[in-house]
Amino acid sequence: MNLEDETPLEQLKAELLSLANPDKAKQLQGFFKTGKGEYAEGDKMLGITVPKQRNLIKNYFHLSIDEIEELLHGAFHEERLCALLIMVHQFKKGNLDRQKSLFDLYLKNTRYINNWDLVDSSAEYIVGPWLEHKNKAILIDLAHSDSIWERRIAILSTFCYIKAGKAEWTLNIAKILLNDNEDLIQKAVGWMLREVGKRCSMIEEINFLEQHYKTMPRTMLRYAIERFDEIERQRWLHK
Repeated sequence: MNLEDETPLEQLKAELLSLANPDKAKQLQGFFKTGKGEYAEGDKMLGITVPKQRNLIKNYFHLSIDEIEELLHGAFHEERLCALLIMVHQFKKGNLDRQKSLFDLYLKNTRYINNWDLVDSSAEYIVGPWLEHKNKAILIDLAHSDSIWERRIAILSTFCYIKAGKAEWTLNIAKILLNDNEDLIQKAVGWMLREVGKRCSMIEEINFLEQHYKTMPRTMLRYAIERFDEIERQRWLHK
């Protein structure tokens, strides 16, 4: 079959395969913890940098919802990232009906959004904006999920509210995740608390820390106070 005879989705997959770099893939599989017993066990990489993927998908922003879903189910990490980046673009450009379809597609397929980079490049651009003026109870459900990735989606979705100067939902979800055992969740919550102090209100961040620093994991606290000066950081760590 000639390239021109292929569907757009088949063309995109073929282009991704043509860019594969086995040495880079091996490096990425270590970085993204794909080994036995690790959080992304069994995930397969093609070894394509994110800038190359972003450049490639510019020709495929028109993919249908069904094509995006098929790509999101792909065996390779890069296929799923490309699907999510296309979704983000379509969400930003789409009307309400399209945005609703993309939001529904996202929540239906969270099991394929199965690494931190996939969550971080999409949740705040799709889930957060769609829920901005709606009932946000789904974020609470996600925060209570058994899935580490759904819990990370819950907290990262609130980043768009932080950027708008609103900390309430970040703090709500942070309370639910306060004693999460997963390192990736502790880092994400600490990161979002740090952003609350940076973009919303340092007072709100400090008030939250005052209430919870004694019980929150040290990793979470360290991330939350990363922007404090050295004396202040040490004071919090040894209070």
